[in-house]
Amino acid sequence: MKRPSVSRWVHLPLLMFAAMALAPLAFMLTTALSEPGRTLRAEVSLLPMLMPRTWHWNNFIEVWGKVPFMRYYLNSLMISLAITSGQVLTSAMAAYAFARLNWPGRDRLFLAYLATLMIPGAVTMIPNFILMKSLPEIFGKCLPFVDWLSLRHLTPDPSSPMVGRWVGLDSYFALILPGMFSAYGTFLLRQFLLNQPRELEEAAEIDGCGHARIFFHITLPLAAPGVATLAIFTFMGSWGSFLWPLVTVNHDELRTLPLGLQAFQGQYGTEWHLLMAAALLMLLPILVVFVAGQRFFLRGLMLGGVKG
Repeated sequence: MKRPSVSRWVHLPLLMFAAMALAPLAFMLTTALSEPGRTLRAEVSLLPMLMPRTWHWNNFIEVWGKVPFMRYYLNSLMISLAITSGQVLTSAMAAYAFARLNWPGRDRLFLAYLATLMIPGAVTMIPNFILMKSLPEIFGKCLPFVDWLSLRHLTPDPSSPMVGRWVGLDSYFALILPGMFSAYGTFLLRQFLLNQPRELEEAAEIDGCGHARIFFHITLPLAAPGVATLAIFTFMGSWGSFLWPLVTVNHDELRTLPLGLQAFQGQYGTEWHLLMAAALLMLLPILVVFVAGQRFFLRGLMLGGVKG
């Protein structure tokens, strides 16, 4: 016997929570489509939640001309893709070593590896900064070309796709390299591999396949849901990263989108309509990545929570 009243009581709080989750997006959209004068008045009266009288879609176009938004967009996209691909590869290789290979001290080293998860990112930021700053000097004594590259910019033309130094601070190298390694990603994929059957890997090993071939042709395809889950988490984290690019980048051509949004906040006021329009444009890649990988993401979460 159905109980519609119970169903209504269940759906009502869910709808309320959904409305609360969508309220910030509605606020961003109505503010992005408002005229500048109305937005300034809304700082006091909270009127952006109401529908604006006229829809100013040109605010989204004005964002691209107000600041070098395309440059920030390309920087964020390139850095996020590089960090995601690098972190997925290094985490998968480390997870394979911890889950499939037997070597002395493996479990103890893995526990020490997991202990780094308890260290806040703000604590490791200073050592990483010092390392990135000292890296050209350290390797310059052994590899002279490293020191030569670190003292010269790739190109003096700001419109070029590559600017800044090759290595050291104020470079793509410093923005990408520290994010390519993750203890959490290794832990996630190791737990995923432990739940996968080993029969195919053992059969390939009997046929004479080495660890490299087994890893790239068997382990990675079988771990596709877990890899997709890690890739989504990594891309979202690197796309919204603010503090690390802030302390390592000086040139405007190297700024990412989170840093570029500061351009809409001036000393005497904030252009809220442009800021919200830029924030909505910044959300698009995250939505595309999540929608594209949603099937693998959900499957990875379900399989990761089942013990085999």
